[in-house]
Amino acid sequence: MKSVNKTVLDMKPSGIRKFFDIVSEMPDAISLGVGEPDFDTPWHVVDEGIYSLERGKTYYTSNSGLMELREEICKWYERKYNVSYNAATEALITVGGSEGIDLALRAMLNPGDEVIIPEPSYVSYVPCVSLAGGKPVTIDLKNENKFKLTEEELASHITDKTKVLILSYPNNPTGAIMTKEDLEPIARLAIKHDLYVISDEIYSELTYTEEPHCSIASLPGMIERTIVINGFSKAFAMTGWRLGYALAPSSIAKLMVKIHQFCIMCAPTTSQYAAIEALRNGDKDIENMRKSYDERRRYLIKRLSDIGMPAFEPEGAFYIFPSIERFGMTSDEFATRLLESQKLAVVPGNAFGQSGEGFVRISYAYSIDQLREALDRIAIFAHIQD
Repeated sequence: MKSVNKTVLDMKPSGIRKFFDIVSEMPDAISLGVGEPDFDTPWHVVDEGIYSLERGKTYYTSNSGLMELREEICKWYERKYNVSYNAATEALITVGGSEGIDLALRAMLNPGDEVIIPEPSYVSYVPCVSLAGGKPVTIDLKNENKFKLTEEELASHITDKTKVLILSYPNNPTGAIMTKEDLEPIARLAIKHDLYVISDEIYSELTYTEEPHCSIASLPGMIERTIVINGFSKAFAMTGWRLGYALAPSSIAKLMVKIHQFCIMCAPTTSQYAAIEALRNGDKDIENMRKSYDERRRYLIKRLSDIGMPAFEPEGAFYIFPSIERFGMTSDEFATRLLESQKLAVVPGNAFGQSGEGFVRISYAYSIDQLREALDRIAIFAHIQD
Protein backbone atom coordinates (compact mmCIF):
# COMPACT_ATOMS: atom_id res chain seq x y z
CA MET A 1 0.00 0.00 0.00
CA LYS A 2 1.30 3.48 -0.85
CA SER A 3 2.46 5.66 2.01
CA VAL A 4 0.35 8.45 3.48
CA ASN A 5 1.29 12.07 4.16
CA LYS A 6 4.26 11.96 6.53
CA THR A 7 3.63 15.44 7.94
CA VAL A 8 0.14 14.39 9.04
CA LEU A 9 1.35 11.01 10.23
CA ASP A 10 3.94 12.62 12.51
CA MET A 11 1.53 15.23 13.85
CA LYS A 12 0.75 14.90 17.55
CA PRO A 13 -2.92 14.88 18.61
CA SER A 14 -4.25 17.86 20.55
CA GLY A 15 -3.26 17.83 24.21
CA ILE A 16 -6.54 19.58 25.02
CA ARG A 17 -8.83 16.94 23.56
CA LYS A 18 -7.02 14.08 25.27
CA PHE A 19 -8.31 15.05 28.73
CA PHE A 20 -11.66 16.26 27.39
CA ASP A 21 -12.34 12.83 25.89
CA ILE A 22 -11.48 11.09 29.17
CA VAL A 23 -13.64 13.33 31.35
CA SER A 24 -16.61 13.02 28.98
CA GLU A 25 -16.92 9.37 30.04
CA MET A 26 -16.31 9.93 33.76
CA PRO A 27 -19.43 10.35 35.95
CA ASP A 28 -19.47 13.37 38.31
CA ALA A 29 -16.35 14.80 36.68
CA ILE A 30 -15.83 18.51 36.17
CA SER A 31 -13.87 19.79 33.19
CA LEU A 32 -12.13 23.16 33.20
CA GLY A 33 -10.40 22.25 30.00
CA VAL A 34 -12.37 23.43 26.99
CA GLY A 35 -12.30 27.07 25.93
CA GLU A 36 -15.96 27.50 25.14
CA PRO A 37 -18.23 30.19 26.62
CA ASP A 38 -20.87 28.83 28.99
CA PHE A 39 -23.30 31.49 27.77
CA ASP A 40 -25.93 30.82 25.15
CA THR A 41 -25.76 32.84 21.96
CA PRO A 42 -27.79 36.01 22.65
CA TRP A 43 -31.39 35.45 21.64
CA HIS A 44 -31.64 38.44 19.29
CA VAL A 45 -28.69 36.96 17.36
CA VAL A 46 -30.27 33.49 17.27
CA ASP A 47 -33.57 35.02 16.20
CA GLU A 48 -31.93 36.75 13.26
CA GLY A 49 -30.48 33.44 12.14
CA ILE A 50 -33.90 31.81 12.39
CA TYR A 51 -35.50 34.71 10.52
CA SER A 52 -33.00 34.29 7.68
CA LEU A 53 -34.11 30.66 7.35
CA GLU A 54 -37.76 31.65 7.38
CA ARG A 55 -37.06 34.06 4.52
CA GLY A 56 -35.41 31.30 2.51
CA LYS A 57 -31.88 32.70 2.86
CA THR A 58 -30.37 29.24 2.49
CA TYR A 59 -28.19 29.67 -0.59
CA TYR A 60 -24.46 30.12 -1.09
CA THR A 61 -23.11 33.58 -0.50
CA SER A 62 -20.20 34.97 -2.47
CA ASN A 63 -16.89 33.26 -1.73
CA SER A 64 -15.78 36.19 0.39
CA GLY A 65 -19.04 36.26 2.33
CA LEU A 66 -22.03 38.57 2.47
CA MET A 67 -20.98 42.10 1.57
CA GLU A 68 -23.30 43.40 4.29
CA LEU A 69 -21.42 41.38 6.91
CA ARG A 70 -18.00 42.39 5.59
CA GLU A 71 -19.06 46.03 5.77
CA GLU A 72 -20.20 45.61 9.38
CA ILE A 73 -16.88 43.96 10.30
CA CYS A 74 -14.93 46.83 8.76
CA LYS A 75 -17.08 49.36 10.62
CA TRP A 76 -16.49 47.38 13.84
CA TYR A 77 -12.70 47.45 13.44
CA GLU A 78 -12.70 51.15 12.65
CA ARG A 79 -14.94 51.93 15.62
CA LYS A 80 -13.21 49.63 18.10
CA TYR A 81 -9.58 49.57 17.03
CA ASN A 82 -9.10 52.56 14.71
CA VAL A 83 -8.15 50.46 11.66
CA SER A 84 -9.77 51.03 8.25
CA TYR A 85 -10.35 48.24 5.73
CA ASN A 86 -12.00 47.99 2.32
CA ALA A 87 -14.87 45.53 2.68
CA ALA A 88 -14.78 44.58 -1.00
CA THR A 89 -11.09 43.69 -1.26
CA GLU A 90 -9.64 43.27 2.25
CA ALA A 91 -12.22 41.20 4.16
CA LEU A 92 -13.03 37.48 4.01
CA ILE A 93 -15.59 35.48 5.98
CA THR A 94 -14.24 32.10 7.10
CA VAL A 95 -15.45 28.95 8.84
CA GLY A 96 -14.22 29.97 12.26
CA GLY A 97 -11.00 31.79 12.99
CA SER A 98 -9.11 28.52 12.56
CA GLU A 99 -9.79 28.45 8.83
CA GLY A 100 -8.51 32.00 8.57
CA ILE A 101 -5.19 31.00 10.16
CA ASP A 102 -4.83 28.06 7.76
CA LEU A 103 -5.69 30.18 4.71
CA ALA A 104 -3.25 32.94 5.65
CA LEU A 105 -0.36 30.51 6.09
CA ARG A 106 -1.08 28.62 2.88
CA ALA A 107 -1.41 31.88 0.95
CA MET A 108 1.95 33.24 2.13
CA LEU A 109 4.34 30.36 2.68
CA ASN A 110 6.71 28.69 0.27
CA PRO A 111 8.49 25.47 1.29
CA GLY A 112 11.07 26.18 3.99
CA ASP A 113 9.83 29.66 4.92
CA GLU A 114 10.16 30.19 8.65
CA VAL A 115 7.26 31.22 10.87
CA ILE A 116 7.98 32.50 14.37
CA ILE A 117 5.48 31.29 16.98
CA PRO A 118 5.78 32.62 20.55
CA GLU A 119 4.75 29.90 23.01
CA PRO A 120 2.74 28.95 25.02
CA SER A 121 0.21 29.35 22.21
CA TYR A 122 -2.91 27.95 20.63
CA VAL A 123 -2.33 24.35 19.61
CA SER A 124 -3.06 24.71 15.88
CA TYR A 125 -0.29 27.13 14.87
CA VAL A 126 2.62 24.69 14.66
CA PRO A 127 0.72 21.98 12.73
CA CYS A 128 -0.84 24.53 10.37
CA VAL A 129 2.61 25.92 9.54
CA SER A 130 3.92 22.42 8.87
CA LEU A 131 0.92 21.53 6.70
CA ALA A 132 1.53 24.68 4.65
CA GLY A 133 5.14 23.63 4.03
CA GLY A 134 6.69 26.15 6.39
CA LYS A 135 9.12 25.67 9.24
CA PRO A 136 7.80 26.52 12.74
CA VAL A 137 10.31 28.42 14.89
CA THR A 138 9.09 28.67 18.47
CA ILE A 139 10.08 31.19 21.12
CA ASP A 140 9.80 30.08 24.74
CA LEU A 141 8.16 33.00 26.53
CA LYS A 142 8.76 33.57 30.23
CA ASN A 143 6.44 33.67 33.20
CA GLU A 144 8.43 36.55 34.72
CA ASN A 145 7.51 38.64 31.64
CA LYS A 146 3.84 37.65 31.97
CA PHE A 147 4.36 35.58 28.82
CA LYS A 148 4.62 38.70 26.65
CA LEU A 149 6.87 38.68 23.59
CA THR A 150 9.83 41.02 24.04
CA GLU A 151 11.81 42.83 21.39
CA GLU A 152 14.98 40.97 22.36
CA GLU A 153 13.33 37.55 22.14
CA LEU A 154 11.93 38.26 18.69
CA ALA A 155 15.16 39.77 17.34
CA SER A 156 17.19 36.74 18.39
CA HIS A 157 14.98 34.37 16.36
CA ILE A 158 14.75 36.29 13.07
CA THR A 159 16.78 34.87 10.17
CA ASP A 160 16.92 35.57 6.45
CA LYS A 161 14.29 32.82 6.03
CA THR A 162 11.76 34.33 8.43
CA LYS A 163 8.59 35.38 6.66
CA VAL A 164 5.77 35.43 9.25
CA LEU A 165 5.30 36.17 12.94
CA ILE A 166 2.17 34.83 14.63
CA LEU A 167 0.85 36.94 17.50
CA SER A 168 -1.96 35.67 19.71
CA TYR A 169 -3.08 38.29 22.23
CA PRO A 170 -5.11 38.15 24.40
CA ASN A 171 -3.45 34.80 24.70
CA ASN A 172 -4.70 31.25 24.91
CA PRO A 173 -3.58 29.63 27.26
CA THR A 174 -2.00 32.24 29.52
CA GLY A 175 -4.46 35.13 29.50
CA ALA A 176 -1.58 37.51 28.71
CA ILE A 177 -2.14 40.68 26.71
CA MET A 178 0.12 42.99 24.72
CA THR A 179 -0.49 46.73 25.15
CA LYS A 180 0.24 49.33 22.51
CA GLU A 181 3.56 50.04 24.24
CA ASP A 182 4.40 46.31 24.18
CA LEU A 183 3.55 46.03 20.48
CA GLU A 184 5.42 49.08 19.21
CA PRO A 185 8.95 47.55 19.30
CA ILE A 186 7.56 44.33 17.78
CA ALA A 187 6.08 46.38 14.95
CA ARG A 188 9.38 48.17 14.34
CA LEU A 189 11.18 44.82 14.01
CA ALA A 190 8.50 43.51 11.63
CA ILE A 191 8.96 46.56 9.40
CA LYS A 192 12.78 46.41 9.61
CA HIS A 193 12.89 42.75 8.57
CA ASP A 194 9.92 42.91 6.16
CA LEU A 195 7.84 40.35 8.06
CA TYR A 196 4.17 39.55 7.75
CA VAL A 197 2.25 39.34 11.03
CA ILE A 198 -0.74 37.08 11.59
CA SER A 199 -2.54 38.68 14.53
CA ASP A 200 -5.02 36.25 16.09
CA GLU A 201 -7.43 38.56 17.94
CA ILE A 202 -10.25 36.12 18.69
CA TYR A 203 -10.27 37.19 22.38
CA SER A 204 -9.93 40.92 21.66
CA GLU A 205 -13.22 41.85 23.34
CA LEU A 206 -12.36 39.90 26.48
CA THR A 207 -9.80 42.34 27.87
CA TYR A 208 -10.05 43.40 31.52
CA THR A 209 -7.75 46.42 31.67
CA GLU A 210 -8.88 50.03 31.50
CA GLU A 211 -7.25 50.34 28.09
CA PRO A 212 -9.05 48.32 25.41
CA HIS A 213 -7.35 45.80 23.15
CA CYS A 214 -4.82 47.27 20.72
CA SER A 215 -4.54 45.66 17.28
CA ILE A 216 -1.00 45.71 15.89
CA ALA A 217 -2.58 46.58 12.53
CA SER A 218 -3.38 50.02 13.95
CA LEU A 219 0.30 50.91 14.42
CA PRO A 220 2.15 52.92 11.75
CA GLY A 221 3.34 50.82 8.83
CA MET A 222 1.58 47.66 9.98
CA ILE A 223 -1.79 47.45 8.21
CA GLU A 224 -0.05 46.58 4.93
CA ARG A 225 1.78 43.62 6.51
CA THR A 226 -0.78 42.34 9.03
CA ILE A 227 -3.41 39.64 8.58
CA VAL A 228 -5.97 40.00 11.36
CA ILE A 229 -7.86 36.87 12.35
CA ASN A 230 -11.01 37.19 14.45
CA GLY A 231 -14.46 35.72 14.78
CA PHE A 232 -17.68 35.35 16.71
CA SER A 233 -17.05 32.28 18.88
CA LYS A 234 -15.68 33.93 22.02
CA ALA A 235 -17.07 37.47 22.17
CA PHE A 236 -20.59 36.51 21.07
CA ALA A 237 -20.74 32.91 22.40
CA MET A 238 -21.21 31.55 18.87
CA THR A 239 -18.81 28.59 18.85
CA GLY A 240 -21.16 26.18 17.08
CA TRP A 241 -22.06 28.71 14.39
CA ARG A 242 -18.51 28.31 13.02
CA LEU A 243 -17.92 31.82 11.79
CA GLY A 244 -14.75 33.87 11.65
CA TYR A 245 -13.11 36.43 9.43
CA ALA A 246 -9.81 37.70 8.14
CA LEU A 247 -8.77 41.27 7.39
CA ALA A 248 -5.70 41.54 5.18
CA PRO A 249 -3.96 43.55 2.47
CA SER A 250 -5.82 43.02 -0.79
CA SER A 251 -2.90 41.13 -2.35
CA ILE A 252 -3.02 38.54 0.46
CA ALA A 253 -6.80 38.52 0.84
CA LYS A 254 -7.14 37.70 -2.87
CA LEU A 255 -4.98 34.60 -2.45
CA MET A 256 -6.84 33.53 0.68
CA VAL A 257 -10.16 33.78 -1.18
CA LYS A 258 -8.72 31.67 -4.00
CA ILE A 259 -7.92 28.82 -1.58
CA HIS A 260 -11.19 29.29 0.31
CA GLN A 261 -13.32 29.04 -2.83
CA PHE A 262 -11.91 25.65 -3.76
CA CYS A 263 -11.89 24.14 -0.25
CA ILE A 264 -14.97 25.65 1.41
CA MET A 265 -16.97 27.70 -1.13
CA CYS A 266 -18.39 29.98 1.55
CA ALA A 267 -19.10 30.16 5.27
CA PRO A 268 -22.56 29.11 6.54
CA THR A 269 -25.18 31.54 5.26
CA THR A 270 -27.40 31.41 8.37
CA SER A 271 -24.42 32.19 10.59
CA GLN A 272 -23.52 35.20 8.47
CA TYR A 273 -26.96 36.77 8.88
CA ALA A 274 -26.84 36.15 12.63
CA ALA A 275 -23.39 37.75 12.81
CA ILE A 276 -24.65 40.96 11.20
CA GLU A 277 -27.10 41.31 14.07
CA ALA A 278 -24.37 40.52 16.62
CA LEU A 279 -22.11 43.29 15.34
CA ARG A 280 -24.89 45.85 15.10
CA ASN A 281 -26.56 45.24 18.45
CA GLY A 282 -24.28 43.02 20.54
CA ASP A 283 -22.18 45.48 22.55
CA LYS A 284 -24.32 45.05 25.67
CA ASP A 285 -24.12 41.25 25.40
CA ILE A 286 -20.34 41.40 25.27
CA GLU A 287 -20.16 43.70 28.27
CA ASN A 288 -22.42 41.46 30.35
CA MET A 289 -20.32 38.40 29.56
CA ARG A 290 -17.09 40.26 30.19
CA LYS A 291 -18.27 41.40 33.62
CA SER A 292 -19.14 37.83 34.52
CA TYR A 293 -15.78 36.53 33.32
CA ASP A 294 -14.02 39.26 35.28
CA GLU A 295 -15.80 38.20 38.47
CA ARG A 296 -14.70 34.60 37.93
CA ARG A 297 -11.17 35.69 37.03
CA ARG A 298 -10.73 37.58 40.30
CA TYR A 299 -12.16 34.65 42.25
CA LEU A 300 -9.69 32.21 40.69
CA ILE A 301 -6.69 34.46 41.27
CA LYS A 302 -7.43 34.58 45.01
CA ARG A 303 -8.33 30.91 45.44
CA LEU A 304 -5.29 29.65 43.54
CA SER A 305 -3.03 31.94 45.54
CA ASP A 306 -4.50 30.61 48.79
CA ILE A 307 -3.93 27.04 47.60
CA GLY A 308 -0.30 27.78 46.75
CA MET A 309 -0.60 27.74 42.97
CA PRO A 310 0.55 31.25 42.03
CA ALA A 311 -0.33 32.76 38.67
CA PHE A 312 0.31 36.19 37.22
CA GLU A 313 -2.92 38.13 36.79
CA PRO A 314 -4.42 37.25 33.39
CA GLU A 315 -5.71 40.39 31.71
CA GLY A 316 -7.48 38.85 28.74
CA ALA A 317 -9.34 35.80 27.37
CA PHE A 318 -10.86 33.41 29.97
CA TYR A 319 -7.88 31.36 31.10
CA ILE A 320 -5.49 31.38 34.03
CA PHE A 321 -2.10 29.64 33.91
CA PRO A 322 -0.97 28.75 37.45
CA SER A 323 2.40 27.25 38.32
CA ILE A 324 2.48 23.71 39.72
CA GLU A 325 6.18 23.85 40.58
CA ARG A 326 5.60 23.21 44.29
CA PHE A 327 4.22 19.73 43.58
CA GLY A 328 7.34 18.39 41.89
CA MET A 329 5.33 16.89 39.03
CA THR A 330 5.30 17.39 35.29
CA SER A 331 2.25 19.08 33.84
CA ASP A 332 0.99 15.76 32.48
CA GLU A 333 1.47 14.02 35.82
CA PHE A 334 -0.36 16.77 37.70
CA ALA A 335 -3.31 16.79 35.29
CA THR A 336 -3.55 13.00 35.25
CA ARG A 337 -3.40 12.59 39.04
CA LEU A 338 -5.87 15.43 39.59
CA LEU A 339 -8.31 13.79 37.19
CA GLU A 340 -7.91 10.36 38.76
CA SER A 341 -8.05 11.61 42.35
CA GLN A 342 -10.63 14.39 42.20
CA LYS A 343 -12.41 13.87 38.87
CA LEU A 344 -11.34 17.33 37.75
CA ALA A 345 -9.83 18.00 34.33
CA VAL A 346 -7.39 20.80 33.54
CA VAL A 347 -5.03 21.01 30.56
CA PRO A 348 -1.29 20.39 30.97
CA GLY A 349 0.67 23.52 30.13
CA ASN A 350 3.02 21.68 27.80
CA ALA A 351 0.09 21.04 25.44
CA PHE A 352 0.73 24.62 24.33
CA GLY A 353 4.49 24.32 23.88
CA GLN A 354 7.45 23.25 25.96
CA SER A 355 7.60 26.60 27.78
CA GLY A 356 4.24 25.67 29.29
CA GLU A 357 5.81 22.82 31.24
CA GLY A 358 5.33 23.37 34.97
CA PHE A 359 1.94 25.05 34.45
CA VAL A 360 -1.65 24.03 33.80
CA ARG A 361 -4.39 25.88 31.95
CA ILE A 362 -7.65 26.46 33.78
CA SER A 363 -10.58 27.88 31.85
CA TYR A 364 -13.05 30.05 33.71
CA ALA A 365 -15.70 29.86 31.02
CA TYR A 366 -17.80 28.00 33.58
CA SER A 367 -20.35 29.06 36.18
CA ILE A 368 -19.10 30.43 39.49
CA ASP A 369 -20.70 27.47 41.27
CA GLN A 370 -18.76 25.03 39.10
CA LEU A 371 -15.57 26.98 39.71
CA ARG A 372 -16.09 26.91 43.50
CA GLU A 373 -16.55 23.15 43.44
CA ALA A 374 -13.54 22.72 41.14
CA LEU A 375 -11.28 24.86 43.34
CA ASP A 376 -12.43 22.92 46.40
CA ARG A 377 -11.28 19.75 44.67
CA ILE A 378 -7.92 21.32 43.77
CA ALA A 379 -7.49 22.39 47.41
CA ILE A 380 -8.15 18.81 48.59
CA PHE A 381 -5.68 17.48 46.01
CA ALA A 382 -3.02 19.99 47.07
CA HIS A 383 -3.50 19.05 50.73
CA ILE A 384 -3.09 15.36 49.89
CA GLN A 385 0.19 16.05 48.09
CA ASP A 386 1.50 17.97 51.10
